[in-house]
Amino acid sequence: MAKYERIFRGDFDAVVGRVHDGVLSASMSASYEDGSNIEPRGVDVRCAVRVFERYSAFGGNRVAMNVTIVGVGDRVFVSAITAGGSRAVVWKVNTLGEEDFLRTLTDIVEPMAKAAPDDDVPAP
Repeated sequence: MAKYERIFRGDFDAVVGRVHDGVLSASMSASYEDGSNIEPRGVDVRCAVRVFERYSAFGGNRVAMNVTIVGVGDRVFVSAITAGGSRAVVWKVNTLGEEDFLRTLTDIVEPMAKAAPDDDVPAP
C-alpha cells in the first residue's frame, strides 16, 4: 500500500477533472472503475471519490487506486491510497506497482498544490 495526501487552494471541479483525465491518460491500461460525488445542500463541502485500476508490469497484475477529493470553499484535500501489485500469498513482496501508480497522481496534483498552497498547512 502506498498513500499520498495534500491540502491546497484550488477549484474543486477543476481538480477532480484534472485528476480523472490525468490518471486515465497516463497509462494505456488505466481504467475508471467507479466513483461517487457527495454535495450536501446548504453546506460548502463537496466530496468526490474515484477508483482507478491499471495493469502493473512490475507485479504482473492490476493495481487499484482510491482517490478522495474534498473541497471546503477554496480549500482542496486530496487523499489517495493504492493497493495490489503483489503476487505473494501471505505478505506483500513487491509494492513497486502501487508506488508507480501513486506517482501518476502526485505528478498531477503537486503542480496545482505548489501553484496555490494552503498557507495554514505546511507542504510535505
